[in-house]
Amino acid sequence: MTEPEAPTAGVAMTAIGVAVIRARESIRSDRLYDDPLARHFADAARRSFGATPEGEQRWARLEALADTFFEGRSVGVRLVDDRMVAAVAAGCRQIVILGAGLDTRAFRLTLPADVRFFEIDLPELFAFKEPVLAAAGVAPKHDRRVIAGDLRRNWTEPLRANGFRADVPTYWVDEGSLGYLSRGDALRVAESLTELSAPGSQFGAGRFHVDRNLPHYTELGRLVGGEHHGEGRDLSGLGPDAESWLTARGWRTSFRSWDDLVAALGRPAAIGDPEVGLVLAVRE
Repeated sequence: MTEPEAPTAGVAMTAIGVAVIRARESIRSDRLYDDPLARHFADAARRSFGATPEGEQRWARLEALADTFFEGRSVGVRLVDDRMVAAVAAGCRQIVILGAGLDTRAFRLTLPADVRFFEIDLPELFAFKEPVLAAAGVAPKHDRRVIAGDLRRNWTEPLRANGFRADVPTYWVDEGSLGYLSRGDALRVAESLTELSAPGSQFGAGRFHVDRNLPHYTELGRLVGGEHHGEGRDLSGLGPDAESWLTARGWRTSFRSWDDLVAALGRPAAIGDPEVGLVLAVRE
């Protein structure tokens, strides 16, 4: 079998770093979640980077960045797990993961049998992900639909063509993908998902202040080839007005600070900024 090629440059490569983080979390005795498939992705990606000095160096840089982002990003995975379980308990039966990356929740979470997952991401990401899953010999616990596409383009028609129903409450998952988009593109995604959201649908919008001049963000930009956190680019996602924007479009919103969200998890992930956190929106 031909070894799948992992994305070794560009924004899609950040999914590999997150898989490395999830693999490390999963072997801890105090782990916040267990994601055995993350190791399959990390090992396959490591082989894709190659055994050349350049490949070795690039992989070492990726692992160093994973160490830098580990606590916050790993806690973030658990928070989305918990929100997903809560959204399903509240009646959501469709889960749409925007910029799904190497997400494995359709395989590792046990939810009601009628829950359907939709994963949206770039074609090159799924060209790596699906062969790794096939080689691992695993099957999802839930109905899982893959939509290879770009959130900056028309993604709603392929979503509908894959069985999405606008009359069924949906939990929309964004683990940072909108932050890679310009403000205009991110707002267009939010407009589209608003139009597709039945009453009771849920969406979590992060409110973060990122100093893109910090060394780890600068290194992240260099590693992905200048596509992320680039100088002069408006990579701000929905921006600071996300809560009022959603409220004006028929969402009921509430805000919880990041420190409040992570307090019960027992990890050193607090940041001391009460303005940073999550806007949780419920469609009315």
